[in-house]
Amino acid sequence: QVRLVESGGGSVQAGGSLRLSCTASAYTNGLYCMAWFRQAPGQEREGIATISTLGRVTNYADSVKGRFTISRDNANDILYLQMNSLATEDTAIYSCAAREARPSRGGGCLFLRSDMADYWGQGTQVTVSS
Repeated sequence: QVRLVESGGGSVQAGGSLRLSCTASAYTNGLYCMAWFRQAPGQEREGIATISTLGRVTNYADSVKGRFTISRDNANDILYLQMNSLATEDTAIYSCAAREARPSRGGGCLFLRSDMADYWGQGTQVTVSS
């Protein structure tokens, strides 16, 4: 069982930056791919960034590519999302998720689909004002 807790959300003006953190309760280094998702009011959950078990490979949704950076501190089991050039359309609840890396699983380890996640955090609100 992996418990994930996000922090770092808040309110920021358009053009500003925020860094989100996701702390895992269990050892995730080398065992889990991680990802960030977001859900705006009235919209479906969107996968925006994912990172491999050791942090060597990343993938992003087009909506955040070039503005957001996912990274992980494996020594401390922390996942980060650096968000720059924030816009009002980035307003959402942001959640981190984990997917166990098992060679026998179909679909690979990196994931931007919510149905591929094994564990979820509770989410943190990000509000961007104009």
